[in-house]
Amino acid sequence: MNHRTLLAVTAGATVVADQVTKAVVLWTLDDGDSVRAIDGVMHWTLQRNPGAAFGLFRRVPVLFTILAFTISIVIVAAAPRVRDRLNAVALGLVLGGAVGNLTDRLFRPPGPFRGHVIDFIDFRVWPTFNLADAAVVVGAGLLALASFRADREPAAS
Repeated sequence: MNHRTLLAVTAGATVVADQVTKAVVLWTLDDGDSVRAIDGVMHWTLQRNPGAAFGLFRRVPVLFTILAFTISIVIVAAAPRVRDRLNAVALGLVLGGAVGNLTDRLFRPPGPFRGHVIDFIDFRVWPTFNLADAAVVVGAGLLALASFRADREPAAS
């Protein structure tokens, strides 16, 4: 599988997993409901988030819609230049996470560009989040690792 395809498959799988888990949560929980998932560790808690990842900056949802759209366009434009699997997976996770939450912002109430993102993963010591948020964080971490590895490799002559 070439790197561009790997990036696209990773992004697509991330969006599907994110949207399916959100649909299941919306189907099974009412707003504010919380169910213990792993005793003493994690709950499923339905929250509608107008802000950024982890519930930050709730008063400017349009800004995050524009930011997610911009990040998505930049990654798609950069895809032909991806030269290794680690960067392809990392960028695919960031793209998939951005598109997953962008989908919520465009199609969920209260309306386009202001839609609330569905959050449900609740460790009780961290703000509630979703798979898209987790994908963006993991993807960013992998990009940092890829950058660190590239800096350590000897320069080609």
